[in-house]
Amino acid sequence: MRYFPNLIRRMLVNRNALACAGLALAMAACNSGTEQNDTAATTTTAPETMENATFYVGSYAEPDSQSIYLYSLNEQTGELTQLSAIKAGQNPSYLTLSNGGERMYAVNETQEYEGKQSGAVSSFEVSDDGKSLELINQVATGGGAPCYVSVVDGTVLVANYMGGNVAAVPVAEDGKLGQAQVVQHKGTGPNKDRQEKPHAHYIAPSPDGKYVFAVDLGADKVFGYKLENGKLVQHQPSVAFSAAAGSGPRHLAFHPNGKYAYLVHELNSTVTVLKYNPDNGTFSEEQVITTLPADFEGDSYPAAVKVSADGKFVYASNRGHNSIAVFSVGDEGRQLSSVQHMSTGGNWPRDFSISPSGSIMLVANERSNQVTVFKREKNSGKLTATAYEAQVHKPVNIVFRD
Repeated sequence: MRYFPNLIRRMLVNRNALACAGLALAMAACNSGTEQNDTAATTTTAPETMENATFYVGSYAEPDSQSIYLYSLNEQTGELTQLSAIKAGQNPSYLTLSNGGERMYAVNETQEYEGKQSGAVSSFEVSDDGKSLELINQVATGGGAPCYVSVVDGTVLVANYMGGNVAAVPVAEDGKLGQAQVVQHKGTGPNKDRQEKPHAHYIAPSPDGKYVFAVDLGADKVFGYKLENGKLVQHQPSVAFSAAAGSGPRHLAFHPNGKYAYLVHELNSTVTVLKYNPDNGTFSEEQVITTLPADFEGDSYPAAVKVSADGKFVYASNRGHNSIAVFSVGDEGRQLSSVQHMSTGGNWPRDFSISPSGSIMLVANERSNQVTVFKREKNSGKLTATAYEAQVHKPVNIVFRD
């Protein structure tokens, strides 16, 4: 069966109305002492020890359903304990936390908001224990299907997939979001099913804080911006990197040394090693390596790319092959070598995250409705399956709170 990711992605959000009434009920419940347990229902508790880390899972969900989950992870054993399940509006797919963790920003991945072709982004106050979220406010992102969010210097950055644009949203001291500034991308690619127009898929600042980079799958480009007074200003040159035609770049991850970055391509199942030039905000290609084993002949679409904290390993998720590709890093970040392809134990690994200690990897298998747990060997980078998993409806994103 041929896979059309645009169609399937949109099917997940084709209930276009964000259903403000449902969200208002969730907000009211968060503000009500008697009903807060309904919106942040704690199913069990876990002891706070040095072995425990907590993380959130964003998901695709209906407006009145539980949609953001908090879990505790025992980093020694891999055991998961659900701490709360929170009603946080429709499709809070991607999440990010403020530096202190006191606020959460979540994109609501829809195509219509308040009668306009737009998704939304929500700001939440996080309780001290992390188990409940109180909605501060919600604003339009200026483009349909927002699919990535990051925050820097009091500005929330959003990539709108169907809008083909990116947005900068100011954040007030009280956490309230202001009106989004929207910058439209231009460009297409040779893949007529997927690249008929721009499709912004990632936006985040560079580690040195000098630039903001936006990855566009439809245009085969990485665009560069400066953030000035909370506004995105297109940097010159505006194109930081031109990817191979039809490769469909999706996400970008920097090496801890800041000299190299890794660009994962959804449409040709590769990772490109990029050398970062901080003087002019551009990248140059160093290496291209496949995310798939040589004998695989099916369809597969990489999603996330991450780098271990020590910079020794790069990981990429393969949707279709349903694996995590493990690469060792050589030459200060310039060279990748394939180490392992580990089955995720589920279907459609949309995202994954390495625990704070580096000993565990969690994988969000969107289509099999589960988060699976893997032990991670720090010296070899290899993953080993465990018996632990959590049942989560359409998990999309995993963010550690610690």
